[in-house]
Amino acid sequence: MTTGADIIARIKDENIKYLDIRFTDLRGKLQHVTLDASVVDADMFEDGVMFDGSSIAGWKAINESDMVLMPDPTSVYIDPFFAASTLAINCDILEPATYQPYNRDPRSIAKKAEGLVKSSGIGDTVVFGPEPEFFIFDDVKYSTTTYKVGFQIDSSELPTNNARLRRRQ
Repeated sequence: MTTGADIIARIKDENIKYLDIRFTDLRGKLQHVTLDASVVDADMFEDGVMFDGSSIAGWKAINESDMVLMPDPTSVYIDPFFAASTLAINCDILEPATYQPYNRDPRSIAKKAEGLVKSSGIGDTVVFGPEPEFFIFDDVKYSTTTYKVGFQIDSSELPTNNARLRRRQ
């Protein structure tokens, strides 16, 4: 089991430059805060990191906006897409007064669902993951000149496709 102390040691041993703390909002959008490795300490894994919940759509009003990001040391991994060496870590969202899970945190909701599945005997394991979604277009045109900014997409599957592309029957 990985602990906060293990992560701090890894930062020093592997010369990690940044820690990217991440969470998902209610709509499923990944949110994050990137911290310089020099500010990562043991208190972060005990007390969490305070943040403004009113800046997250659908969460808190400005007058009750304080929230806690609690890093989960077992979720840490090297992010291969950062130019500098960066550890990424997932966080739970907690209420600052009680340190109880925030009821709109998707990670906390998933943990409750997993607990229900296990306690009811329906199953032993619950698997959650993203829904990959993408679009394939037959043609894409765009312009970013001074007096002409816009785009045009076309696909045989679009109801608005141009005459050049016929629907397949």
